[in-house]
Amino acid sequence: MEEVVSLGSINVDRIHHVSESEIAELGNRYSWFPDRGQTVKIGDLPADLPADPDSIRHGGKGANQAVAAVKAGAETQMLGKVGPDAGEFDVRSHLMDAGVGVTRIGTASEPTGTAYVFVGPEGDNWIIVRPGANGTIDSAYIREQYDTIRSAECLLLQNEIPIAPVSALLSDLAAERERPTVILDPAPADGIEEFLGCDAVDYLTPNESEYQALQSSLGEFDGVLVRKRGADDVIVEAERRFTVTPPTVKAVDTTGAGDVLNGFLAAQLATGASLQEAVEIGTIAGSLATRKEGARRGIPTLEDVRAY
Repeated sequence: MEEVVSLGSINVDRIHHVSESEIAELGNRYSWFPDRGQTVKIGDLPADLPADPDSIRHGGKGANQAVAAVKAGAETQMLGKVGPDAGEFDVRSHLMDAGVGVTRIGTASEPTGTAYVFVGPEGDNWIIVRPGANGTIDSAYIREQYDTIRSAECLLLQNEIPIAPVSALLSDLAAERERPTVILDPAPADGIEEFLGCDAVDYLTPNESEYQALQSSLGEFDGVLVRKRGADDVIVEAERRFTVTPPTVKAVDTTGAGDVLNGFLAAQLATGASLQEAVEIGTIAGSLATRKEGARRGIPTLEDVRAY
């Protein structure tokens, strides 16, 4: 039995380093261009969007959170799909080398998902996602993985795979007498509203742009709200409200910092840590991860976090 299961996206990240003026120009050119810290999904990439990345790295919110959970000490299984090009980018082997279980990852005819990550001078990011194989995850695939999901201690979900099969999964889990603790990262926020009233969603972890987008619907959610706010205090609204102050670090790239917090949160909750301890450890881990470029290169171990 895996302590943590992550059902979500597996991407190849194309990293573009840009100036504030270049970001402003892209925002003026495309009405859909993400805000700072936001992720948006698109179908076809505009021809005049910068095409040649400065570097190519492994990503996807689901995969990032799986790697973080392993670094936090949890046995972790990744569920999702990659394309026939996965070998070209060593997608499975990279996850396997990190200690993530990969045997249940499926292969689709679509190419592996792609994220275009624009990183500003202060390490802030703007992310555009093309789903690719992630968009082929359906109810049939999830049903095949149901026993693995149901027997986990924690289930990590994001919003870079289709909503309908995830909605069906949550309905099934809500009817179970025993089920995993479900941590939902509403990234991107579009369409996530229908999940907020589901009894199976225990934790919701928006960043500030996602929190603002969902504010009118948050009254339907009665679980634990963990507001990720970059370098500002994390706000936790549960039976009691408390805050956690992130450590001050020199951020190189904030891509994946929220994923790291989620992975550590799941791993800590799975081992019986208190909510406050789990959020504190996750917050430190997320901050430390920003000191290196890429969504995964800077993920610390639990020992690193405790030492810090």
